[in-house]
Amino acid sequence: MDGARTSAARRVNPDTTIPELVRWLGDDSKHLVSDEVRLAKLEMREAAHHASAGAISLAVAFAAIVVAAVAATVCVASLIGRVAGGHMWLGAIVAAVLDLVVGALLVKKGLADFAEPAHAFEELKSAQ
Repeated sequence: MDGARTSAARRVNPDTTIPELVRWLGDDSKHLVSDEVRLAKLEMREAAHHASAGAISLAVAFAAIVVAAVAATVCVASLIGRVAGGHMWLGAIVAAVLDLVVGALLVKKGLADFAEPAHAFEELKSAQ
């Protein structure tokens, strides 16, 4: 039998020798590894495509949130300035302080979440 035929198409003859079977095993193993590498490349390409699409969506969402936050800050500053008798500078200062407080709280929460070890990492450490 020639090496171009797949293992599924081979008909094993009872007279087939062990060296011939070993050669077939080697050929089939090479084909299997080659197919697995090709499949892994395709899966990696697909995963990279999905990741890049997700990153673009995330960047657009972040930009929209930044624009909305700026608009909300201007609105709050204007509102406080009108309440303060037309002193817009006072509204801008109060809005900036509010933004800094909210930002500091978010940073504090983010650092606390970052400091917590991941459950998978703890399980890996305990398994050793």
